[in-house]
Order: sequence, then structure tokens, then C-alpha cells
Amino acid sequence: LVLIQGKSKGEKLTMASLSLSSVHFSSTPSRSTVSTSSLSPSPSLPLFRSPISRHSRRLRRRLSFSVIPCRTSHSFATSTCQIRCSLDEPLKVMISGAPASGKGTQCELIVQKFGLVHISTGDLLRAEVSSGTEIGKKAKEFMNSGSLVPDEIVIAMVAGRLSREDAKEHGWLLDGFPRTFAQAQSLDKLNVRPDIFLLLDVPDEILVDRCVGRRLDPVTGKIYHVKSYPPESDEIKARLVTRPDDTEEKVKSRLQIYKQNSEAIISAYSDVMIKVDANRPKEVVFEETQTLLSQIQLKRMIRTDKASPVQDKWRGIPTRLNNIPHSRDIRAYFYEDVLQATVRSIKDGNTRLRVDINIPELNPEMDVYRIGTLMELVRTLALSFADDGKRVKVCVQGSMGEGALAGMPLQLAGTRKILEYMDWGDDETLGTFVKLGAIGGKEVDEEDDMFILVAPQNAVGNCIIDDLQAMTNAAGKRPVVLINPKLKDLPASSGIMQTMGREKRLEYALTFDNCYVFRLLYYAGTQYPIMGALRMSYPYRYELYKRVNEENGKEKYVLISTYSERPTPDQINDAFSGKTREESKKPSGIWSFLGSGFF
Repeated sequence: LVLIQGKSKGEKLTMASLSLSSVHFSSTPSRSTVSTSSLSPSPSLPLFRSPISRHSRRLRRRLSFSVIPCRTSHSFATSTCQIRCSLDEPLKVMISGAPASGKGTQCELIVQKFGLVHISTGDLLRAEVSSGTEIGKKAKEFMNSGSLVPDEIVIAMVAGRLSREDAKEHGWLLDGFPRTFAQAQSLDKLNVRPDIFLLLDVPDEILVDRCVGRRLDPVTGKIYHVKSYPPESDEIKARLVTRPDDTEEKVKSRLQIYKQNSEAIISAYSDVMIKVDANRPKEVVFEETQTLLSQIQLKRMIRTDKASPVQDKWRGIPTRLNNIPHSRDIRAYFYEDVLQATVRSIKDGNTRLRVDINIPELNPEMDVYRIGTLMELVRTLALSFADDGKRVKVCVQGSMGEGALAGMPLQLAGTRKILEYMDWGDDETLGTFVKLGAIGGKEVDEEDDMFILVAPQNAVGNCIIDDLQAMTNAAGKRPVVLINPKLKDLPASSGIMQTMGREKRLEYALTFDNCYVFRLLYYAGTQYPIMGALRMSYPYRYELYKRVNEENGKEKYVLISTYSERPTPDQINDAFSGKTREESKKPSGIWSFLGSGFF
């Protein structure tokens, strides 16, 4: 990836993220031209725009930058353009799992994919002993006497291995270490901290079955299983043996010891620990593991001397979200977060999208709800797509019902007027590249490229689904984005739910895919304090965060789990309470989500 900055007619363009393959140089090392029309935004990095880019909505001009390639550096010196490449910091990973949890397999796959240096204390001990080093001689004395090698010797070996150049350059994967809280404390004193601590979680009965059914080929050293991975031939089957420690009694004993130690380790790395369901095929487990590690790499944004103020200040989820009104930086953070997820989803060809974001100022169930914040979010999305030459229609539902039953949801009262009086930048923007409309099939014009619908929702005794469906049918393959929709049926004034066609309405509502979700978590029935947050930004997994208090009154959000699908309240309860799979089967739950209809 590269970053590019340039000027046109004396006006400064802000930082944009571009694809390196789009930059074309001539065969001579003199000057070359880069045209912005051939540069595509990178989906993995935020794209911060300035108001000046709105000129492209009318002129669609091509901006050129003179570039001088530099042979001795990753930088290119130019008079009007700066392009830089930046390498990510290497990954630092710890992985832990009970015997037969599949830890060895995952380590192999991680090393193969990410090129990390695999560090196992067992391998280190054998290497030190065979090399006859001073540490190896001391370790051999304990091993020959049948005693455990003291922590100080093991820590010294691990620290020495981590200090080698290959581990510093390529990153490291620490396999099954530390095993005790004391070892974790010793590593912490040496400033050895992982980016992520992967905990492979498998039910006890599955682990016992894996171990008891395990068989070793003494000739090749290959491991088989009588059920899930039988030998290839009768010849191999005849020579297989059972390892002495793979009896049910010994396995259960080892599991008990592992659990006692792992509880202490989890407390030491709770801020970076992710529990991974390893009771699945190895390919599925690795897919989740790969996603987690890739997300760490993506979050290490490329930094430049002139980075965006928002990008430079905010790392992860903003704090103090219960402080109202929200600061401009917090609002800008969420506007950009929603925008990037929406852009990525549309770029992948999705056309029926929904955004669910419920920070306090965007949550109508809280008394601090601000309609202006919702309108700012809508304006940010509309102007950004208009910057790219799209003609955007922003739609607000009109009055529903007839006669005395006519009306609209209170949340949307006055919304259309607010949009009309908002500052849309250039005088020609509103009415040319951004138009206002209602929800319905008749609102779709041939010139419209996409539609943003502001909080479409049912009212008491009235349903917006029919108008919404007529609109999406007329839109065809053009994107339709719903911002904070509420599409569940509401009872009429008599308290009776409208049942005619209800199943089909709910089925239609599910045709919209979430491209962005952000939800604050509280204790049941309260609005304070914030306990954590749930976030999903397309195309990544659902991320569950826990809010942690720090010294000096500060706080931070710590990632504790990820999910391929939207987690249920019980799954979130279990993640916060740290329950095992056996314990999670018992019905309980103290957490709740502010607002109805989220799940």
C-alpha cells in the first residue's frame, strides 16, 4: 500500500489510501505521471476526504502528480506528491491449549501463513542439551534426576531465543508457554508481551476421546486416531502403539493440572486473550485464527508525518462514550467507521445493507438522543459517495395511515426539514448529486445511483415494509442502505399485533445484511456504567470488547472474543463471565442490551 498527497490549483488534498498496482512509472528513472482516475481506494485503510474533493462531482477532472522514483529508499521525492511505504511490526503471538486441543496443528498453519518463528520450550530444552551449552548442562541435571527444570532456566532459554534476529524481524509464536502465573510474571518483567493470546477451547469429553483414541507410528512418528484419522493401510495399523500417557486416567489428570494453570495464565493475559472454539475441523479453526491475526496487522495503520487528526488520535474504540454531548472527534470516528464498512460492502457487490449503530447520541431510547448526530452521519455517507460521482437519494419516510390514524414515528419528526436546511457544501450539491425523497417505489428515478434510508421503522398500527419493498424492487441492483432501521411489527392501539403477512414481512427484513454494527453493553435495565461493546465492520467478524478501568481514571476497550455470526446474549454472557463450555450450558445472564429489537 502507498499513501499519496497532492495539490490541485493551490488547494490541498487530504491523505488517501491507494493501491500500489495503480501507480505506473515509465521505463526511465526520470519523471512519471500518476493519474488519480486510475487510483482505487484501499478497502483496508480509512480514506479521509476534504471538502475540496467535491469538485469532482461536477468536473470529474483528472489530477496529475509528478513523481521522481528514488533508487535508495522506500520513499519517492516529489515536488507535488509524496508516496511512502511502511512495513507492519512483526506479530507476537502466544497460544495455549489442553492436550489434544489441536495446538500443534494450529502452530504449523500459523507459521506457514504468517512466517512467525515457532518457539516451543520442549524443542528449546532438547536443542540446548544436545548443543552442550551451559544452560543445557544445568537443564540436563534436572531432567536426569526426574525433576522439573526450574523456571529461571526455562525463562533464560526463552528470552535468549526471543532476542535472536529472526524472531525480532519475523515475529514469534510462543507455543504452550508460559504455563504458570510465575512464568508469565517473569516474562512481563522482561517486557515480553504478546499482541494476542490464543486459547484453544475444547470440551473435556472430546479431549479425552482424542487422547485415548490416539495412536503412534513408531517408524515414522506420525500420529493417527482410531476414529477420526485411521492409518492408510493394515501394515501401518499393525505397528501402531498407544503412548503410555494416553490412558483415560492419565489424560484426566493432565487436564486437571492444565485447568489449574490456565486459570492463572488467563488472568495475566486477559487484556489480549481470545478464546477460540477448537472443537471444529482444523481448517475452520485456522480460518478464525487467521482472521484474528490479520485484524491485528490491519489495525496497525500506516503512519505519516501528516496523518489525519482523527486517525492519529483514536486507536480502537473511543472512550468516555457516556459523556454527552460527544466530542467532534468521537462523532467523526464513528462516521468514518460506518463509511468504510459501507464502502467495502458495496464494493463487494452487496446491494441490501443496514447499519445499526447505537452510541448514546444515536440511541432513541436514551434521553440524550440527538437527531442532529443522525443527520450528520447520513450527510457524511451521502457526500462521500457523491464525491465519487454517485447520485445519492436520501429518503425519509412520510406520514403513514389515513385520516385520524395518519402520522409518523416521533423519532423522524422534522427530519426532512433538518436535511433541507443542513450545510451540504457546494450550492449545487443538494438537488444535483444529493436529492431528498420519501420511501416508496415511485421515489426511484432512473438517474439515482444509490439510496440512503434514514431510520425506516414501523409505527403503531402501520407498517413501512410494503413501501420499502416496493422501493427495493424498483431500485433493482442499485445499493439501498438502511440507517438504524426498526422493522419489527408494532401492535396497534388495541394491543393486537398485525398478523396478516407478518412472516413474509420478517423474511423480507432479513434480506438486508449488516455492514456495520456497534452496540454498547450495560447491566440489565441500566444505562450506566458501560460494561463493553459489540462491533462488526464488514467484512470482518463480530468483535466483543470489555471496558477496563485503568490508573488515573482512564479506561480502554479490550477485545475478548470474536464471532462469525452475531452472538446471542448467552454467548456474550459467557464471554464476559469466562465460563467454560460445560458451565455455559446452564441458563443464566446478568448482561443486557440497551434498546429493543437488537437481536
